[in-house]
Amino acid sequence: MKTIGDNPSMMVPEEVIMSKILHIRNRKVMLDTDLAKLYEVKSFRLREQVKRNNERFPENFMFRLTEEETNFMVSHFAIPSKKHLGGHLPYVFTEHGVLMLGNVLRSERAIKMSIRIIEIFVKMREMMHMYEEVLNRLGKIEVTLFAHDKNLTLIFEYLKQLEQSKQEEVEFKERKRIGFRQGD
Repeated sequence: MKTIGDNPSMMVPEEVIMSKILHIRNRKVMLDTDLAKLYEVKSFRLREQVKRNNERFPENFMFRLTEEETNFMVSHFAIPSKKHLGGHLPYVFTEHGVLMLGNVLRSERAIKMSIRIIEIFVKMREMMHMYEEVLNRLGKIEVTLFAHDKNLTLIFEYLKQLEQSKQEEVEFKERKRIGFRQGD
């Protein structure tokens, strides 16, 4: 487990942070309520700072979920209700938004936690890259195995034909000839 600073109360397991990273609108994001807990600030204070510094949070840093997206989250994730999300349509922050949020909150906890979260975003990206490499290699192996399978099937077919022709040859030699023989 990696610590943030020397303060033991700032210890947050990597798995806890990873579990709070969601995939919404083809982006990896974190909910404002989860970030508020990690930064140890109240959710409404976090949103208040975002509103005061709105120009620092363009659409690719932060966006607000729609009613439909919020309902989907409540029904598909372990979120008991909309009240758990602050009773409003939540904001979500991308990797860049998390970093900017640490800058506008200006607490030591927020800065260090933002750095920690960014490290985890980077680690997840590296893991996805490795996963894609493994999938590509497996795809190549599958193509090779398919080609080998076709070749083996062809070899077995030729062996069957060879076996059949040997069997026919043996049957032909074993038959008693009918007709006149020379010398009779």
